[in-house]
Amino acid sequence: MNTMKKTFALSLLAASVLATGHAQAATKQDVVKHYADIAFNVFSDAQSTARNLDQAIDALIANPSEKTLAEAKEAWKLARIPYQQSEVFRFGNAIVDDWEGQLNAWPLDEGLIDYVAQGYHHELGNEGAMANIIANPQIQVGNVTINASKITPELLADMNEIGGSEANVATGYHAIEFLLWGQDLNGTNAGAGERAYTDFASGKDCTNGNCERRRTYLKAASELLLSDLGWMTKQWSATEKENYRSELLADSPENGLRKMLFGMGSLSLGELAGERMKVALEANSTEDEHDCFSDNTHNSHFYDEQGIYNIYTGTYKRVDGSTLSGPSIHDLVAEKDPKAAKAIHAEFDQARAQVYALVESAEKNNQHFDQLIAAGNKAGNQLVNQAIMALVKQTAEIERAAGILGVTSLNPDTADHQF
Repeated sequence: MNTMKKTFALSLLAASVLATGHAQAATKQDVVKHYADIAFNVFSDAQSTARNLDQAIDALIANPSEKTLAEAKEAWKLARIPYQQSEVFRFGNAIVDDWEGQLNAWPLDEGLIDYVAQGYHHELGNEGAMANIIANPQIQVGNVTINASKITPELLADMNEIGGSEANVATGYHAIEFLLWGQDLNGTNAGAGERAYTDFASGKDCTNGNCERRRTYLKAASELLLSDLGWMTKQWSATEKENYRSELLADSPENGLRKMLFGMGSLSLGELAGERMKVALEANSTEDEHDCFSDNTHNSHFYDEQGIYNIYTGTYKRVDGSTLSGPSIHDLVAEKDPKAAKAIHAEFDQARAQVYALVESAEKNNQHFDQLIAAGNKAGNQLVNQAIMALVKQTAEIERAAGILGVTSLNPDTADHQF
């Protein structure tokens, strides 16, 4: 069993255990505090797996080969597992949503970063879509001239949304993904990006030019990712003073629950079912696929759903194999209405199983998300639609749980998002 499949199996097994049976009845404050504990552990794991990715990138840069490139790709996929489980903290907590774009913005116009194939389709009107930072030490975007002679984390951060286009994404997981895989030119056919390791080679072995700057870009993007994750991890730490965790726990537990429920509902419906699945399906568009270069989208969708499941059940499977468990929303609902709690949990189980069917399609049948959304693939379209509908039902159960707990006005201080 390979690493990814083993991780899925362990995750499904561990998270199937209900977070019930605590010695004393859970209080709302207990649940909010445990929510902060889960956040800290998730972001800590995202940071540690990003550190492993950074080390794999160092190895690729030092000795470009098929082996070191493959190992960097695997490290990237493993780094996505905890990070995607962190997205449930976005919409209820503005500090996370405001920060997230530098790490996970998509889709991106890859021509901003590096060379692209002829006939490359970019966002209309994007003046930075062909800037090619790697090839050009000086870049002109509209009336702005940028000195890119030295590629640094700071330069890359400044290049995000240059010229006012959200498609200009120079940093984060997807910029690194593009550098490791290259463009996926297969459309809705099988296959991911096929960048050659020689794109990172030195001297006469270098392909497609600018290999030294490509190596520098990859390292700078990795360093920025690590720095950003370190900052967010501290925001949830119990040992840091005057951070976001202390602010959250100083607020009323009712508002804490509101943030939890709103974040779950927004990710479940507006983001995952809507922007990440329905938009791509209706347009049959691989450009709207989340992990489009690596064909890892099925995993990212599943771990988004796993993150929602974590918060409802108060459980989190850490990358070291241990399980964090504590007071949960499910516990609070069960104390008030055991029958409803059972029904709500059943819908969460169904949603998770239905999104996991996308993983099974990729792993067992070699039918990845970009193939499932293809026009004419009736069975694939149906599978994605079933996941969407399960997420819609899950969202209704999140609202039901909120009603049982007396939590109203599910619109805390968030970015412009609703469900």
